[in-house]
Amino acid sequence: MAMNDTVNILNSAYLAVEYIDSFLPDNPLQQPFKNAWNYMLDNYTKFQIATWGSLIVHEVSYFLLCVPGFVFQFIPYMQKYKIQQDKPETWEKQWKCFKTLLFNHFFIQLPLICGTYYFTEYFNIPYEWEEMPRWYVLVAQCFGCAVIEDAWHYFLHRLLHHKRIYKYIHKVHHEFASPFGMQAEYAHPLETLILGTGFFIGIIVFCNHVVLLWAWVICRLMETIDVHSGYDVPLNPLHLVPFYAGARFHDFHHMNFIGNYASTFTWWDRLFGTDSQFIAYQEKEKKKQFITKKKAN
Repeated sequence: MAMNDTVNILNSAYLAVEYIDSFLPDNPLQQPFKNAWNYMLDNYTKFQIATWGSLIVHEVSYFLLCVPGFVFQFIPYMQKYKIQQDKPETWEKQWKCFKTLLFNHFFIQLPLICGTYYFTEYFNIPYEWEEMPRWYVLVAQCFGCAVIEDAWHYFLHRLLHHKRIYKYIHKVHHEFASPFGMQAEYAHPLETLILGTGFFIGIIVFCNHVVLLWAWVICRLMETIDVHSGYDVPLNPLHLVPFYAGARFHDFHHMNFIGNYASTFTWWDRLFGTDSQFIAYQEKEKKKQFITKKKAN
């Protein structure tokens, strides 16, 4: 009975969103996107689309999303939003990070990306424009992927902090106590495989079109680069996502090394009490700010 109620609720929600969508104006970018998509299908094989298309989406999205955080370090006005202001980025650290990223992207992630075509063939995942899900279905699927990945990340990330294995794998990612956006995928190759597995679980569960692969890549990179940016910028649209952890939450993990293990949301840390030190730290900072303002007045 409970399952039927859940299905009915989901169906009703879907119909409601579909009804609202029918009143929205046409997206002016839809036709150019459709033309580009069909051009791609007409001129490239599925293997080329799945392999090189996925690589291009990942690389272009990753480094474009890193640009704002990289530029912030040169803008004095933005320094008030930097979380750990006493630990500025250095060229030496950023260059080291960039070299490690290139190795991980092309020697660890690219071989995995080469399996994308075979994955789509095995599960009979379509490429055609006509079978592409609507935007609100994609949004819901990406959110579902994020929930699954977040659960995987919390428990495996917490395991990687175990004293018996921390120094062998996860210590690499914690080399920088004050993170910056490009460091999001700076990790030991084994960590890339272990934590990266969570990315694919949601795809296996939800994927009904190859476009979800790319949409989820972009969403995941947007989130992980944001939380590693080192800047807590106001009016960040990601803060509109329910239970979103954000940069300040994850920055504390790099500063403290303990707690705040989840990647995207706050509920697992809240449930298991692994955010207690972060909460205490926040309260302490609020008291400091209150005393400072009181003295200034």
